[in-house]
Amino acid sequence: MEFSFSEEQVQIKDLANQILRDNCTDDFLMSFSKSGELYSQQLWQLFAESGLLGMAIPEAYGGSGFGLTELCQMLEEQGRHVAPIPLLPSLVLGGLPIARFGSEEQKNSYLPGLAAGEKILTAAIAEETMATAMRASCTAEQTGEMWTLNGERIAVPYAEQAAAMLTIAETTEGKAVFIVEKTASGISTEYCDSANHEPLYAVTFNNTAARLLGSTGQGDEIINFMLNNAKVAACATMIGITEEALKRTAEYTSERKQFGTSISSFQNTTIKLADCYIDIECLRSTYYEAMWKLDNDYKADDEGKTAKWWACISGHRVTHIAQHLHGGIGADIEYPLHRYYIWFKQMDLATGGGNKQLAELGALLAQDNALNLLPETA
Repeated sequence: MEFSFSEEQVQIKDLANQILRDNCTDDFLMSFSKSGELYSQQLWQLFAESGLLGMAIPEAYGGSGFGLTELCQMLEEQGRHVAPIPLLPSLVLGGLPIARFGSEEQKNSYLPGLAAGEKILTAAIAEETMATAMRASCTAEQTGEMWTLNGERIAVPYAEQAAAMLTIAETTEGKAVFIVEKTASGISTEYCDSANHEPLYAVTFNNTAARLLGSTGQGDEIINFMLNNAKVAACATMIGITEEALKRTAEYTSERKQFGTSISSFQNTTIKLADCYIDIECLRSTYYEAMWKLDNDYKADDEGKTAKWWACISGHRVTHIAQHLHGGIGADIEYPLHRYYIWFKQMDLATGGGNKQLAELGALLAQDNALNLLPETA
């Protein structure tokens, strides 16, 4: 596996960092949080004008033809600056599946507009990471060449703002993925706040027209593709979140004095920060492996689950310790560090939390043992 990045990939990361460093400051985020806006259209347009929104879109549809690795470079920087723009829902959940499985007509309908910043995309996939008892039901029925959806999907990011959403529904042949236009009749949405205030919606379909993505027989393949990419993209964002939280904590503890000396010189503080660094590097290793395999078309189900598990447990430790070492000010909801904790919690819940990943990994190990792929214990 090649873990070094190309010159182009480094430039993409640097460009995203420059845009956000200059335009997504703590003062900007404080003002934004009081504005009532659901996402920053200013930042979205800056990413579009710089060509970053089209990084993983094929050149034939207005993009640059890169892939998941380049998207993750941007997402790391989004996490580092906790930038309120729909990169993951639009580019990963929406753009990548359409570019991979969409028809020519579907690609031409959505990808050029996404690259230009004119369209937001999203996907209703939260149910796939929930316990069966919590899943809302959604079915699809075919009449001739048309499909209609009935049912509900919950926790759909930017459903009200998106031009179209990818929706998973049950058919007589199993699960399939559909593209639903925002303007289609029979759609109703109900706003739900989230941990980091990213807009989520409960979406209800009532005989809503939809277009099939791929074929009915490809449903499981497309869903697996979406979930694996979403997990790795979440890990990329969480890397940026935890690195910046640790950086800010190291700076604060170096300046904060107690008993006449900086608290960074206390052994307990040093050990806690060192543990945070180790956690982030463990996350980085597992995330890089999963990202590399997916971007090179290798099977990466286990690697994606492992990376997300590490992201959840290490991210919790890092962001919790960061707040703890800031003392009382770390719990102030208007203090910049607090944003990193609530962003981590939202990314933790998205695509399944740590316990969910651990349960799925355990099931895989049990299955391997049943197939005699693991050595017998004495």
